Amino acid sequence: MSKRDDLTEAATDYALAHGLIGLSLRPLAAALGTSDRMLIYHFGSKDELVAAVLETSNQRSMALFGAMPPSTSLRAAVIDQWEMWTAQQVQQCQRMYVEAAALGLFGREPYASSVRESNVGWLDTIAAQLIRSGVGVDRAPRLAALIDATFNGVFLDRPLDGDDTARQIVEDLAEAIA
Repeated sequence: MSKRDDLTEAATDYALAHGLIGLSLRPLAAALGTSDRMLIYHFGSKDELVAAVLETSNQRSMALFGAMPPSTSLRAAVIDQWEMWTAQQVQQCQRMYVEAAALGLFGREPYASSVRESNVGWLDTIAAQLIRSGVGVDRAPRLAALIDATFNGVFLDRPLDGDDTARQIVEDLAEAIA
């Protein structure tokens, strides 16, 4: 791995622990054992560093989904995907995604572009797991979009509504699309 790759991995770990909103290069650099100038040297700008962190976080969570075994049915696939979605590692990445999406809503770059790219990758990843679980290739992308939208909404409401409500919504979704 290159020095930039090492820094990207470490910066991603830092951002997952501390968040993106208010990310400052000096504390990040100090935590990584380098200087803010060296970060700029390796990434070109703070925006490029943030884009690399977002991509790495997204790749980590998509890799977990990609490693999921096939589910026994469409209904089971939705439930299995929710179980993975709520796993600690994926939740950390999703929190970072939500922060980036919030900043992207205001047109801030690199957040808007990174979120757009992330969405494409996620839909493909969800659809691929559905296809491995026996869902037709023609149907999987539409179902992936529905699942992704529902999971994101439930994720945002979960701190207010609780796990039981979230689980019921996901079970209702699984039943409805099965």
